[in-house]
Amino acid sequence: MATTTTAAAGHPGAMPLRELTVRGVILGAILTLLFTAANVYLGLKIGITFATSIPAAVISMAVLRLASNATIQENNIVQTIASAAGTLSAIIFVLPGLVMVGWWTGFPYWLSVAIIAIGGVLGVMYSVPLRRALVTGSDLPYPEGVAAAEVLKVGAGVGGAEENRKGLRAITLSSIVSAAYALLAQLKFVAAEAATTFRVGAGATTLSTSLSMALIGVGHLVGLAVGIAMFVGLLISWAGLVPWLTGLTPVPVGAELDAFVGGVFREQVRFIGAGTIGVAAIWTLLKIIGPIAKGVTGALAASKARKTGGQDSLALSERDLPIGLIGGTILLSMIPIGLLLSAFAQSGPIAANPGPTIGLSIGYILIVGVIIASVCGYMAGLIGASNSPISGVGILAVLGISLILAALFGRVDETSAQSLVAFALFVTAIVFGVATISNDNLQDLKTGQLVGATPWRQQVALILGVLFGSLVIPPILDLLNSAFGFQGAPGASENALAAPQAALISAIAQGVLGGSLRWDLISYGALIGVMVVIVDQVLRRTKRGSMPPLAVGMGIYLPMALTLLIPLGALIGHLYNRWAKRSGNYEFKERLGVLMATGLIVGESLFGVAFAGVVAATDSDAPLALVDEFPLAVPLGLLLFAAAIAYLYNWTRRNAASAAPHDPAEVPPREANVR
Repeated sequence: MATTTTAAAGHPGAMPLRELTVRGVILGAILTLLFTAANVYLGLKIGITFATSIPAAVISMAVLRLASNATIQENNIVQTIASAAGTLSAIIFVLPGLVMVGWWTGFPYWLSVAIIAIGGVLGVMYSVPLRRALVTGSDLPYPEGVAAAEVLKVGAGVGGAEENRKGLRAITLSSIVSAAYALLAQLKFVAAEAATTFRVGAGATTLSTSLSMALIGVGHLVGLAVGIAMFVGLLISWAGLVPWLTGLTPVPVGAELDAFVGGVFREQVRFIGAGTIGVAAIWTLLKIIGPIAKGVTGALAASKARKTGGQDSLALSERDLPIGLIGGTILLSMIPIGLLLSAFAQSGPIAANPGPTIGLSIGYILIVGVIIASVCGYMAGLIGASNSPISGVGILAVLGISLILAALFGRVDETSAQSLVAFALFVTAIVFGVATISNDNLQDLKTGQLVGATPWRQQVALILGVLFGSLVIPPILDLLNSAFGFQGAPGASENALAAPQAALISAIAQGVLGGSLRWDLISYGALIGVMVVIVDQVLRRTKRGSMPPLAVGMGIYLPMALTLLIPLGALIGHLYNRWAKRSGNYEFKERLGVLMATGLIVGESLFGVAFAGVVAATDSDAPLALVDEFPLAVPLGLLLFAAAIAYLYNWTRRNAASAAPHDPAEVPPREANVR
């Protein structure tokens, strides 16, 4: 894994480049350990995680500037390794469920490593053939992939002198503003979220938003169509479903109205959202089957050409891991999966006749893995890996395996039900690894496409990131379990961690196998999904736009606080781009807007890394708080937030308007150097 010397884009005589290097892998491994540990801790401690791709890119550029001949592609490998491992920390949405249902008392190290690693590697393998269909052959926006590429380009000095200078200023200024607001929120001088709950007829609803500048940046990057679709989903959820469902049930005596509304959303509306996502996912898969088939055909053709003329005979965009290696790895992975499932099924009703259950479970992982990889990759392209409703995919995955177990064993006693629930969670954990990594993989491959990276080297880096992450996640989980425990688990303390996603997924498995799941809610969601698909098709056929069904499902499923600013950011970005088109020199002005929006994500992400470290060091949920409750935090926060966004967009317009016309370089040369 020494310095690579492949010629640029396969052309002889081009400058040699560094890409997949020992120092890059070591730096990626170090960042993996730090970021993954922080994400697992923060996710279970206070319920939030941070995106690792952009912070890793920034840190990599800062470190590798001290070395000689560092390239944009080498920095891309570092962020690829770190982002894969950081994303894999989402396994905390499933694995704690095994403790919560009383099956595990801790997290057996090598067993946990095996579950995480195999699921993650399968995620890489499943998504490699999707690259041609969903990245190079698609117009999906990939907001985080584009943002990471812009960070790398600016750091490498790509583009004209004026563009690079102004781009660097834009990304730096918006990063500082974004991080500064996040810091003020943690100091408790301004609000991190604004919310109000009120009556609507016989029911009630909540209007809420997190004051996250990163979400404005994401909205700018995803575009207006996705933003509108998410807003439609948000309206269906909070203006329709929540008031309706809260109106059907009186508020419990002594309960706060906001807590009651929040409970209805979590326990009922999210299941409706999961049903919508399920239908949208099936429809999305049907739409992309053709491009996926073409991608696989292209991979087979590339493999044949590689055997005939060698790797350099292929265009850079064709240099994936060989399709034979992909297929072989997927099939060979089923052997350790079968052994793990066999070891897991030594007790309970499965033990009497394990063959059919294990065989069906392996088949389920094989088939559902393809579906989930496709859908999660599409979601990442739509709104970004950080904002994708991965827990919703987990709901669908656990629902599927639980139904298989229910069909095999029917009604069972409580002890047998516990073992079946644990088995369902075990299978779901493997499938969830596929979901998280395919969600991240295509985002990283989009970044690689934009900075001229070699696909197969990135795919190797993704596998390394998975392996590094799988080694560090179990001990952190075990440490947190020993220190706090998880709510609902036997012997949990009063300070036990909520792990809400794991609790929800566990509850679904228990509901299916115990016969108490609310199928009516999922059916309502499925019906909404069918209606949205019809609306989307009508809009497309009449050329009046589109209504991406998955984006609508996300708007229903995700809390309003996490979604409201994405449509707002999409609208602001749309208005900015309209101005840029009217005023000339469009490409430069558009890219400057993208860089400013990217900075909003960069600043908040970097602050998230630092804050995670402070939380871990102090063991406090609010280690930076200088006041308990500042009475003007919400109005001051709203005013300051709006003023900051307005200032940044006005500043960007002024700087873009003063630029001399030129043709910016869209793709950096392969030999571009960060020094």
